[in-house]
Amino acid sequence: HPLVSSVSCTALKAQNRTMHVVTEFVLLGFPGQRETQNFLFALILVVYLLTLLGNGAIACAVKWDRRLHTPMYILLGNFAFLEIWYVSSTVPNMLVNILSETKTISFSGCFLQFYFFFSLGTTEFFFLSVMAYDRYLAICRPLYYPSIMTGKFCVILVCVCWVSGFLCYSVPVVLIFQLPFCGPNIIDHIVCDPGPLLTVACTPAPSTELICYTFNSVIIFGPFLFILASYTLVLRAVLHVPSGAGRTKAFSTCGSHLTVVSLFYGTIMVMHVSPTSENPAGMQKIVTLVYSAVTPLLNPLIYSLRNKDMKDALKKVLGL
Repeated sequence: HPLVSSVSCTALKAQNRTMHVVTEFVLLGFPGQRETQNFLFALILVVYLLTLLGNGAIACAVKWDRRLHTPMYILLGNFAFLEIWYVSSTVPNMLVNILSETKTISFSGCFLQFYFFFSLGTTEFFFLSVMAYDRYLAICRPLYYPSIMTGKFCVILVCVCWVSGFLCYSVPVVLIFQLPFCGPNIIDHIVCDPGPLLTVACTPAPSTELICYTFNSVIIFGPFLFILASYTLVLRAVLHVPSGAGRTKAFSTCGSHLTVVSLFYGTIMVMHVSPTSENPAGMQKIVTLVYSAVTPLLNPLIYSLRNKDMKDALKKVLGL
């Protein structure tokens, strides 16, 4: 009977889909011969270890040197601590995949990486905004700075950054997690990224895709516009400083932060403001590697090399 045949066909399709539910993904990573893979493994491993050493030294210096127990350095210490976890959310798995023949990651492991990597990245946006606000108060409102940026208020800002970062990005993760994944399970990327995950979902999800891109744009441009406004006011205040030495000192306190903001935002905007389907897979991998591994390495160098107090504290920590 046609009706029975139709029901049987539908049941068979449902059974086939159930049988092929994805339990793991394959992260293709960077292609190449074994010699190339070994070189890439060694390079990323060195970058990772130097990142842990540099940011760990800054976090320890801020904790152990009482001269650095000020809001600016407390924020910097938390930022360095954040960078350690940020780089550790992806790079260890990246290193394992380079040496692995299968290059697989479990379904739950992929979404855990997705959640922690982007939550920590969102937290970084918030910390960069708070650090810009701190510089605005120090330069534009120096008389009110001690009464506003108290130790208690600084701790509150730090807690808000951490909590907000981990709460905000749960929305895109939950939306993508609810999509059906029945194959293929091959992701042409080095991390579990929302763009490739949406590509391998069984059914098109334009509403989820639009929500994710809108969410990314708000998270990226909201703090960016706040930082831009803060430094516009800082620049206007600095230009009114009568002495050249005073202007140079004011600019030097902001130069490190602006450099970090430029590096981080420059690479992030390339990837997550426009749909990733418009970017070649090779470029996605390179840009992701830059902001997930290289930028956290450069941040401690940028902050320490331009700051005498931090250099002195680091010498004590490293025993130099």
